[in-house]
Amino acid sequence: MNLHKTKISQALLLVLSCLFSASSALAQTDNDALLMNKTQWCSGLVYSHSQWDQYWEGTFKRTNDNIGTVTTQSLALMTAYGITDKLNIMAALPYIWTLESKGTLSGLQGLQDVSLFIKWAPITINIGKGKFSVFTIGGFSTPTHDYEKDFLPSSIGLGSTNLTGRLMAYYKTGMFFVRASGSYIWRSNIKIDRTSYYTTEIHYTNEVQMPDVFTFNGSVGIYRKYLIAEAMVDNMTTLGGFDIRKNDMPFASNRMNSTSISAQVKYTLPFDTHISLVGGVGHVLTGRNMGQATGFNAGVFYALYVSKKEQNKHQPTKTN
Repeated sequence: MNLHKTKISQALLLVLSCLFSASSALAQTDNDALLMNKTQWCSGLVYSHSQWDQYWEGTFKRTNDNIGTVTTQSLALMTAYGITDKLNIMAALPYIWTLESKGTLSGLQGLQDVSLFIKWAPITINIGKGKFSVFTIGGFSTPTHDYEKDFLPSSIGLGSTNLTGRLMAYYKTGMFFVRASGSYIWRSNIKIDRTSYYTTEIHYTNEVQMPDVFTFNGSVGIYRKYLIAEAMVDNMTTLGGFDIRKNDMPFASNRMNSTSISAQVKYTLPFDTHISLVGGVGHVLTGRNMGQATGFNAGVFYALYVSKKEQNKHQPTKTN
């Protein structure tokens, strides 16, 4: 049910983008196939909003008048830097707040998990009239403080420390591109503020074993000088966990599976190419122990070169 945490755990697949260039539009997240040049640096803010009033209790889809409509909003600070032309680092920190429209639950808010990713493109070759690239991505995220984890769907996160490994393939020819990636997310155990809990059996401990996660992402899109637009499908499969019991609250180690679609647009202002704008929409098609959320995001970023020498070297900015 905690859709927003799911997206954060997948390294901000739907809502976070980082556009970077002194001369043309580029976007970069841990899950795209774009690289900044050496000494390029960008920072920006992305606002996101998601909402649902139906969810899957296991595989049974239902509503719940005790919570009504659940709204999750976030404001995320992102930054990225090009160590070399083929090796980039990225970091993000979101502030999240939740709200239920009915019942006695009160929403929570606060800083969530800080994340750091490293992206490397070891292979780039010409195939036909296009270019094929392989990327490897490694990531780490951890909570910024001991926020409440045992209060879903109001919790702002699940509280685990995550290690992510991702392999991605990308092919671009002319203005069109296709991309596919798969990732494995290892999640640490968490501790909650009670001495026992029940899953499919009683546990006399405050430690909760969190199942790992596998994700798949694919997209098709167009890449122009000032515009990048793509349509994406994302799938998440939790490797373990259990279903929400009938009329019970969700729990952090529930099995949370989902398939969602989204569209993203990134645009660099032609009259000031240091500034880039992003926007997108997304919708969960199917799920398990998840809210069927619909959301949107919008953001703005500012770009610059740390090294004037590298800026002159890379005019115009290359693409992969």
